Amino acid sequence: MWADLAPVGRHPGSGGYRRYAWTGADTDCRAWFRAQAEARGLLCETDRNGNQWAWLGDRTVGDAVVTGSHLDSVPDGGAFDGPLGVVSSFAALDELRRRGARFTRPLAVANFGDEEGARFGLACVGSRLAAGQLTRQTAFALRDADGVSLPQAMEAAGHDPEAIGPDPERLAGIGAFVELHVEQGRALDLTGDAVGVASAIWPHGRWRFDFRGEANHAGTTRLADRRDPMLTYAETVLAARREAELAGAVATFGKVAVEPNGVNAIPSLVRGWLDSRAPDQAALDTVLAAVEQAARERAERDGTDVAVVRESFTPVVEFEHALRDEIGRILGGSVPVLGTGAGHDAGILSASVPTAMLFVRNPTGVSHSPAEYAAEDDCVAGVRALADVLEGLACG
Repeated sequence: MWADLAPVGRHPGSGGYRRYAWTGADTDCRAWFRAQAEARGLLCETDRNGNQWAWLGDRTVGDAVVTGSHLDSVPDGGAFDGPLGVVSSFAALDELRRRGARFTRPLAVANFGDEEGARFGLACVGSRLAAGQLTRQTAFALRDADGVSLPQAMEAAGHDPEAIGPDPERLAGIGAFVELHVEQGRALDLTGDAVGVASAIWPHGRWRFDFRGEANHAGTTRLADRRDPMLTYAETVLAARREAELAGAVATFGKVAVEPNGVNAIPSLVRGWLDSRAPDQAALDTVLAAVEQAARERAERDGTDVAVVRESFTPVVEFEHALRDEIGRILGGSVPVLGTGAGHDAGILSASVPTAMLFVRNPTGVSHSPAEYAAEDDCVAGVRALADVLEGLACG
C-alpha cells in the first residue's frame, strides 16, 4: 500500500507532496482509497461533504468504531502526515482478519477531505462541515490563490457542492473514532517509545494580518518619506517569536503575500498569516494580544495601518478520558500519554463523538516537510497497536 500511494502528488523538484483538495492528486488519492476498500470487500461511499468511508458491517446499526485520517498534504509536505493513519487502518484490518477476529460492531476506515487546508486556507474542512462547525455560507465563500471557490473546485472534481452541510445522523452512528498519526514532535523519541496515546490538542488558530502602506519607487523615495508596511510586518514576525517564547507557546508567520510585489517597489500591502498554538487558552490569548499590540505600535512609527482577521480557531480538545483510559488498558497501561500542538480531524469530531489518537514515533520531530520520517518497525508497531485497540473496541 505504501509503495502504491507514495508517487501520488509527489513533486519531482522538492520531493515533497502537493496533494491539495479537489485537484488531480486528490482525485488519485481518492481512487487509491476506493481500490483498497474494494479489494477488502468493504462498502466504500463518499458522504455529502466529500469524506470517504469504507465500511465493514452495517453502519445503520450504529455504535460503529471508525479509524482513519486524511490523504491531502500541506505544500511540499511529508509522506507520513495523514497517509500513515489511512494505510495503517487498512493494515490493522488485515491484521485482525489474520487473527480471525469476530466483529460485534460495525467498523469503518475514513479519509477526511481537505484536512490540511492548503488550498483554501481553512483546516479540516471535511470534518468541520460534517460536525456542523463550518457553515455552508462560509464554506461557499472559501477561495484558493487563483480565485477558484470551494464549490467550483468540488464541482470540477465531480462532487455536488449543493449537498454539503452538517451530517448529524452519520456522526450519531459512531461510537468511537480512533485516529493514528505520526507524531509531529519528538516526545516519543525522547522517551524511547514507538507508540503513544494523545491526551489533548492545544488550542490553536490562524490570524491574517493586513499591513497597508504606500507604494512608491524603491530608488527615489527617501527613507524618511516612506510608509513601508514591510517594516511593520518584519517587526511583527519578530514579536511573535518573542511573545511565544515568553508564554511557552508557539507562533509562526509561515505565509506572506505582497503587493505590488516588485523588487524595485515599496509595498502598498503586506499580508501575513499567523499560526499560533499554546498549552491553554490564557497563554494563547496573551500571545495574540501582545503580537497585535507590537504590530500597532510599530505601525504608528511607520505610518502604516494594521487590520487583524481571525480566519480559524479551535479551542483546546481534551480527548474523552474514558476512551483514552480504555485504550491504555488495551495496550497494557504502559503507553505514554502526551499532548500535541497539531490539529487533527479527531479534534474536530471530538465535539460530536468519543475520539482518541495514537501517535507513532518520529525520530527527528520533523513534519510538514519532505524530511518527515518514521521507521518501518515503528510503523508496524503502530499498526499492531491500532489492531489491538480496534479488536478491543469492535470485537468485545
